[in-house]
Amino acid sequence: MRHVADEQVTALDAGWDALHRRGSLIEARAHFDAAYRRAEQEGRPDVMIDAAIGLGGVWVHEHRGAAETALVRRRQRQALALASPGSSQHLQLRLRIVAEDDYSAARHDRILALLPEARELGDPQVLAAALSLAHHCLLAPEHAALRQALADEMAEVATASPRPGDLTMAMTWQAVDRFLAADPHSERALSDLMRRLHGSPHLAAGFIAKAMAVMVNIRAGQLTDAERQASECARLGEAAGDVDAQGWFAAHIIAIRWYQGRIGELLPQLEAQANSPTLSTIDNSGFGALAVAAASAGDRRRAVLALSRLGGGDLSKLPRSSSWMVAVYGAVEAATLLRSNSVARAGYDLLLPFAGRPMMVSLAVTCFGSVELALGMAALGMGSPELATRHLRAAVSANLALGHWPAAVHSRYRLGQALADSEDRDHREEGASEQACALAQAEEQGWILPGTSRQSVRVATVPAVTRASEKMAVGPSHDRGAVLQRFGRRWRLHWGDRSAEVDHTVGMMYLAVLLAHPAVDIPAADLAAGQVNDRDVRADARIPAQPLIDDDARRRYRRRLSTLEQEIRDTAARDSADTGLARLRQERDWLAAELTSSTGLSQRRRTFVGNAERARISVGKAIRRAITRISEADAVIGEELRRTVQTGTNCCYRPPVSAHLARGVGPRETTVDA
Repeated sequence: MRHVADEQVTALDAGWDALHRRGSLIEARAHFDAAYRRAEQEGRPDVMIDAAIGLGGVWVHEHRGAAETALVRRRQRQALALASPGSSQHLQLRLRIVAEDDYSAARHDRILALLPEARELGDPQVLAAALSLAHHCLLAPEHAALRQALADEMAEVATASPRPGDLTMAMTWQAVDRFLAADPHSERALSDLMRRLHGSPHLAAGFIAKAMAVMVNIRAGQLTDAERQASECARLGEAAGDVDAQGWFAAHIIAIRWYQGRIGELLPQLEAQANSPTLSTIDNSGFGALAVAAASAGDRRRAVLALSRLGGGDLSKLPRSSSWMVAVYGAVEAATLLRSNSVARAGYDLLLPFAGRPMMVSLAVTCFGSVELALGMAALGMGSPELATRHLRAAVSANLALGHWPAAVHSRYRLGQALADSEDRDHREEGASEQACALAQAEEQGWILPGTSRQSVRVATVPAVTRASEKMAVGPSHDRGAVLQRFGRRWRLHWGDRSAEVDHTVGMMYLAVLLAHPAVDIPAADLAAGQVNDRDVRADARIPAQPLIDDDARRRYRRRLSTLEQEIRDTAARDSADTGLARLRQERDWLAAELTSSTGLSQRRRTFVGNAERARISVGKAIRRAITRISEADAVIGEELRRTVQTGTNCCYRPPVSAHLARGVGPRETTVDA
């Protein structure tokens, strides 16, 4: 018996070491499970109680799947019955059981009611654990202030705890809270946590820190690097034994594909992920992502079914969790594509109180930009362009402040869409400029903005670009000029007996429109805004010159530049390796470029004339880059396009005379084969 008891104590010691010093959740579970089973066989209630406490782990809801959850809960309740009322062990078990119940029900009142008892006990280890459990039950967006207060209290308590993991966990929560609150110094908190982990490795907290670092890279627009890091992060999570490893990897990839314009590729995986037993019981973001992917791919039936699973079709019934805002945002994006006014309205009303927050998944794992973007999209879906314009202007600024470059580009493009629907001519021109700028920025990165892959041009006889399984042909048969076909993310261009295949770019879409309207001048601003109409393709009228950036925007840019310069100096002086430096410098360079592009000699303001000088420049560059890519694939076709495609304020495809006469002047029908 003595030998068995020693083995049990050894297993307990190993479990506590794995859990609170090294953060190895998988090792800790194995040790505590072995200790509990042996103690149960040998009738050792003291060991059973300690093992049951350890089985809970460090997070709430660590155990997934019906069988595993039921087993751990049975052991915890059995141990609670064995523990002496009023003892430290009895309180720890109550804290754990109540926290699990609260979390599963998307509530927090019962765990908060136990905190005074934990404080009165005077044990820093018990109080640190209690504060962490309560914090985990308060991840809904409305609890930001209370959550931060608990994390700060935990950090103070943890300094008196002999367990190094307690302070590491407190610093992890503080970093998470800063990101969730859009704190401008959130990346400092992450850097501080990473330094702590370098000196005192902790697998569980290291996984969280790595996940946040991937999110920061996504916000910086470094999507290729972020995807590589996401794989590394998932491996780290699996090594730690974190049940969210694959779920968070999916969240990273969903964000990356969304900003690349490739969300439709994930439809099969998203369907499986939305129904995965490894997801939290109150996580509905998978259905939101599925609805967006299906709607983006044109699969209306699947999108409607996914939307109906969000709160049973009533968004107000969705449980408030750490993924609640992203789930509602997914519903809003899908509703806008599906033209569901009621869902857009419901999403708007739910998100409006959180207009200044970022839309994040779980513990700041990934970010979809400011809530202002979702509100703007909801307003568009509600048919309120003026309201959408107000929110989307705020979204551009908010996303730049977050350091979220892809979301800022999305916001700018959507702002252009909202302005394009205005009755005011000046607003329409501004909208064309905003869209042209966003499209050019997206093309530089190889991204496809939402809507542009399927509907980047509104030409009566040129249907929207279709799903990846479809192809689009523009132009006549091979003996009548150029023929352009789209196959998902690839374009194939035929001329005579030659052909060339290149990747999708915005410039290829512009070429598609020009080839569909041979010998017709099309304003560059209309191409950029996707506002080409067959009955009204003509040279643009003369319009007064307007500034590229208005005075208010210029003043805001200059104030922000001054602030950025100081932040960069302060950050570099403190730590030249700070992860936030790259983001700060990127925003500074972008703002400086915007100001430079809007001023001429002697700092005189540059203006755009007609339908936007910026549109002329960006559309021309996009078309020329597309032709260069075609030339790299086939020099003969590239040379033919250079000779026949003209760019400028008006753009035009002027095919050979024989081809021109063979098909006549004017737009042709486009063929789309499934």
